[in-house]
Amino acid sequence: MSQLRLPLGLPEASETEFLIGESNVRAVNQLERWATWPVMAALLVGPRKSGRSLLARIFAAKSGGDMLDDADRMKEADVFHAWNRAQADRRPLLIVAEAAPPEWAVKLPDLRSRLAASPLLEIGPPDDQLMPQLIERSFARHLLHAKPDVIAWIAARIERSHIAILRVADTLESAGVQRLSIPVVRATLAEACLLTVTDEP
Repeated sequence: MSQLRLPLGLPEASETEFLIGESNVRAVNQLERWATWPVMAALLVGPRKSGRSLLARIFAAKSGGDMLDDADRMKEADVFHAWNRAQADRRPLLIVAEAAPPEWAVKLPDLRSRLAASPLLEIGPPDDQLMPQLIERSFARHLLHAKPDVIAWIAARIERSHIAILRVADTLESAGVQRLSIPVVRATLAEACLLTVTDEP
């Protein structure tokens, strides 16, 4: 498992690292090769809390380009003008959204055509290797301590999503137990309805 480090003066080292796995490595590789894009803009999509904004900040810092975060919540005219400006300035632009058209219901025809001409980079749900890595990092941020077998147990039994990992960490932190065992985790997450696979006690 590798990491991309964001060269900005952020206080937490873990906040500056983007974990790379099978679910996002293609997007990372496409960003590394931005000079080969057919246009000077690309669309990066991924689920909430997937690290899409962090990856975009890393890209902007490394390439000297720009990013539009939550572009699907912006005025379409502003996104349209930013796309055009990127072509005129020959400066790469990464447009970040939760989903691509048609799920992102773009009404402005000119913007729709420009997004269609832009490379689409996708971050998927966490893969098998990435799940425990993300759980471990989330637990560290919540000051939770769990051995690798506990983390592996959780990874195999919760929804495969970035949001689910955050909910698990929040729930266990609220339970007030910092050193986690499988019985404690099972009882706490079962009560919160966060287990998609249940075991006999």
